[in-house]
Amino acid sequence: MTVRTPTAVAPAPPGRIGSSIPAKDLLTFLDALGTWRDRRRAELDELDQAALQAEDADSLSGDVVLAMAVWKAASDRYELILVTWDSGRVGATETERISTLIWGGLDTGGASGSLAVSLPEACTLSDALAATLRARLALEPGDADLAARLRQLRAQVERISDLVKNEPAISRNAAIANHHDLDRRVTDLTDRAKRGADVGGLIGSLEMDAARTERDLIVGGATRRERAADVARARAVRTELEAQGAAVRALADRCVAAVTPAPRLGVPDVTALGPVPNTAAELDRYLSRLDAVRRALGQAQTAYGAALERRDELAARLDAYQVKAGSLARTSGTTEDLAELYRRGHDVIDTEPVNLVRLGALVAAYQTYLDTSLAADPHSGRATGGTT
Repeated sequence: MTVRTPTAVAPAPPGRIGSSIPAKDLLTFLDALGTWRDRRRAELDELDQAALQAEDADSLSGDVVLAMAVWKAASDRYELILVTWDSGRVGATETERISTLIWGGLDTGGASGSLAVSLPEACTLSDALAATLRARLALEPGDADLAARLRQLRAQVERISDLVKNEPAISRNAAIANHHDLDRRVTDLTDRAKRGADVGGLIGSLEMDAARTERDLIVGGATRRERAADVARARAVRTELEAQGAAVRALADRCVAAVTPAPRLGVPDVTALGPVPNTAAELDRYLSRLDAVRRALGQAQTAYGAALERRDELAARLDAYQVKAGSLARTSGTTEDLAELYRRGHDVIDTEPVNLVRLGALVAAYQTYLDTSLAADPHSGRATGGTT
């Protein structure tokens, strides 16, 4: 079977993240990217139909779904860039935003999972996935001759060489060996083709191996960046919670010493969770535990802070009532009674821990006595009393 739509190759991206890309370079890139997007979509549609008719359709569905999801993420980002581009009505600010849209992360969420990659990485990954599907389906590009396919393989091997440099030490040697094998095979096929040998039966498996290798390296790099970001976030949150925990414990000690009854909430210590792990599953659990610690610290801070605020509020109300009482005419007996209530209230305030129940009762008694006496005293100038 021959796929009529020619295989698409993503254009090289201009600039770098945060830089102001010249408008001319952006226009060239956007034109090429739009063409690539449309051709890749048509190509994927045909590959999808071919996969549905294949004997091993179930085993191909995962790659088809991922290829569609990666294309959709790249297409959506292209549309955002076009909006920002605004038919070329851009200045330095807009071109910097476009640079960020090109080189910043986009989410390739789909049935195969979510992967954060840049637009150039998504386009390259799409190329690799399409090549893998073509090779697995044993399909030949409709208009690609052998020399063009070999040139694409050589460019792909060079991209793989760049990706290998970013591999961690634990997997770098294996990646280097795999790259060297691909490079040797491409060189061998190229030399044999120049001598006139028929290499058509060999190039398909090489394209599949190269595409799979490039795809795995891109996915692995993106996964490591996500994990590194999660580790950094967990460490930052842990540091914040250590500081917050120390402050809340100090607040709790102050509250217990200052008032009674005081809340009796435990204040969690984030260091009890141990160091931040590196594996994905353990890191997810660790982040969940950090969130639980954050919530518990917030509850404790609210409870202990409220108890101290209650003490301050009652003290302020007692003083406010005394000021109010001093501005109004009263009988001598009432004045002495209110003075005694005020004295008793301040005795409670001046004695730590402050008994909030007793202080609240004395403040309420002062308020009630004041309002009742003002309502009954004709010299107060008030016909009825009220509360403050």
